[in-house]
Amino acid sequence: MSDRRSSEAPIGVMDVGGGHVTAALVDPGSAGDVLVERGAPVDPHAARDELLEQLAAPGRALAAHQRLAGWSIAMPGPFDAEAGTGTFAGVDKFRSIAGIDLRAALADRLGVAPAAVRFVNDAVAYGIGEWASGAGVGARRMVCITLGTGVGSAFLVDGAEVRSGPTVPEAGEVHRLAIDGHALEETVSSPAIRLADRARSGRERTVEEICAAARAGDREAREVVASAMRALGAVLQPWVERFGADRVVVGGSIARSWDVIEAPLRAGLALDEDGDLVRAALGSRAPLVGAASAWASGARRLSR
Repeated sequence: MSDRRSSEAPIGVMDVGGGHVTAALVDPGSAGDVLVERGAPVDPHAARDELLEQLAAPGRALAAHQRLAGWSIAMPGPFDAEAGTGTFAGVDKFRSIAGIDLRAALADRLGVAPAAVRFVNDAVAYGIGEWASGAGVGARRMVCITLGTGVGSAFLVDGAEVRSGPTVPEAGEVHRLAIDGHALEETVSSPAIRLADRARSGRERTVEEICAAARAGDREAREVVASAMRALGAVLQPWVERFGADRVVVGGSIARSWDVIEAPLRAGLALDEDGDLVRAALGSRAPLVGAASAWASGARRLSR
């Protein structure tokens, strides 16, 4: 964390996950400077008012007696960041707030005007954070992939998201791609890897345990992980090439086992050892930093 502090009002940021929300205040003069943060559990199946209160409470506590520039909130999809509403279709969470004006609902609970609340996709926020002050610093054209219960993605040019055009998948979302006619996440995700391992070993293991077994020499565990990572790399390779990425950054819970997943992923991407494939550096701070950076860049666009 830097010692310099901006005289501007801090930016409030949130990272909303399926079972947890983290709120933080960030120095607008250096988006990588998280001044203070607070997390709390979230029940994604709670009734609407209860869930909204759970989402807002950590941010409201941080903002007490504090003037903020506004709130930038990283939300999981399916979510329309511009409209401030989400369907959350197919994710079995947040059903009670599907379709509502989340901007107005959170603004009311945070004590700010709706215009002071902006949203960004969580995977995109993660990528922007890594580009701003993590493993993507210095990259002009960067692809960021997050691996966990699903596959998140961000295609960035100078830190700005690219969501359309011939160089990116539909909406810039890798999870829409398919492997042998099946959704990518049926092969590459924590549930998919656990299912494949159970079919081979007959055991119930977490992905962390599977990767630990692979690291210790368990041939079946190694092949389960390697097969998933090679498949991911092969699906990504044409898009990385079309996009002209000069760096591919990989984060998320599965990337914690980088020593196990890097080689097969690199092989699937057809990158040699000098190819710019790197592990994300910021961990859980990435979406907070990215949300702040997205706010700052939005403010610059509005001031032009």
